[in-house]
Parts: sequence; structure tokens; C-alpha cells
Amino acid sequence: MRMNLPAEPDEAGTGLRPLSARSVVLSLLLGAHPPRLPVKDLVRLVEPFGVGGSTLRAALSRMVAAGDLRRTDAVYELSDRLLARQRRQDDAVHPSTRAWNGDWEMVVVTATGRGPAERAELRARLTALRLAELREGVWLRPANLDRPLPDELRRVALTGTTRPDEPAHDLAARLWAPDAWAAAARTLLTRSAESRRPADRLTAFAAVVRHLLTDPVLPAALLPADWPGDALRAAYSTYQHELATAAGPRGNGGPRGSGEGLRGGTG
Repeated sequence: MRMNLPAEPDEAGTGLRPLSARSVVLSLLLGAHPPRLPVKDLVRLVEPFGVGGSTLRAALSRMVAAGDLRRTDAVYELSDRLLARQRRQDDAVHPSTRAWNGDWEMVVVTATGRGPAERAELRARLTALRLAELREGVWLRPANLDRPLPDELRRVALTGTTRPDEPAHDLAARLWAPDAWAAAARTLLTRSAESRRPADRLTAFAAVVRHLLTDPVLPAALLPADWPGDALRAAYSTYQHELATAAGPRGNGGPRGSGEGLRGGTG
């Protein structure tokens, strides 16, 4: 059995590493709705994070060349690939759930003959759907998320619902180690509350978003006492408002949040 273990609650595990110019730009655009900003606003917004104009323009050029951004005149926006990441990030911050009746989603991988890259891609997709691997090729989670499984998944796997014999609370603890996730979340809450400089706050909340992406979003009945998930989301929502205020009316659909989502805040 493979466990979806969260990062350890230390400096590396909580993702509190410096953000590059690329990471600052992506953090701002991933949090902007719509995700586009004129270069003049980007120059203004990145300055408090220690990114100068020449550094910003060099980063923007590289990001356009790499397919991270599209440029129309003097406006930069996320590429389609990163728009998908933004949707995953938004879902992590505002997951849609439903009442849990005790059923579990089950996905059994049936495709054979796939190479390592294809297997890794499928594992990443299943993990992004907040499923956990019980044993090789068998993935589970409580059926409390208000979302269908993608149709294309049925080409490589059987999907359905089940009720495992193992007590649900014990199974959830084995698959996700929620106590460890909660410990890291509390560390992030403390670090983000103590951060004062704009660059430090952006770094801290980029780590918060990365951690929220690993939240299993379990039913309340399966969570440890004093679960910090809601508190972490509330802290991030406050920071969203902070960034939106900083962007002001000059921002074209100003930032609603930050954090680099699946790949985190590294350049």
C-alpha cells in the first residue's frame, strides 16, 4: 500500500523557499480572475517582492517562449496549460463537497503495456482527483466530492463505488496520514501569520496553496479533532483580499490569490 504522505512540517517540507521572478509572476496571474495583467501593472505589482523591471521583462520573455504565458500587445495571460492548473488551484481552495453516505469511489487501473511516463501521468491525474492508492492499481476515496470522474479515465480503468470492510476512519488514516497533514498545516498557519514582508508573505501563501492541493478533503466524520483545513483556507482567503487590494482598480481583473499550484513556487 502506498500512502499519500504530506510534506514534513519543516522549512523544506512546508515549501517555504524563495520565489523567483517567474514564480512571482505565475503566483499573481494564477490568482487573477481573469488571469491576465498589463505589463505596466505587473511592473508595479512585482516591485514589493524585490523583482526589478529588467528582471521582470527577461522572465516574461522566457515564459512566453516556454509556453507559460501568451502576450497580446502589452498584456500577459496564462496559457491553456496553466489555466488548467489555475482551475485545480481554485478547486483546492474552494472544494465542492456533498453529504457522505458511507460510499467510497474506487478506480481499478486495467490498462496494460504502458510505459513509465504514461504510468506516472496516470498516477498524477488520480492523485489530483484526491484518490489514494490502496495497492498497485487500486485507488480509493470517500465519495463526498461533488464532481464526476473524467470520462477519459474509463478508457484505462474501471470505476465505481464500494464499501470496504475496514473501518472507514482507520482506512482514511492509512491512506492519507491526516495527522501529519494537519501538523504541517498548523506550521504553515504560524509561518504565514508571522510573515510581514510582501516577499515572505507571498512565499508563505504559495506554500499554503501547495499544501491545500494535497488536502484529501475527507468527510468530517473521518477527520481528526481540530482539523486545520478550514483555518488554512480562511487565512488564504484573507491573503487573497490583501492582494486584490494591492492590485487596486488598475489591475485588469486583479489577483484573487496566489501560489503556484501543482509545481509550487520555484522558478
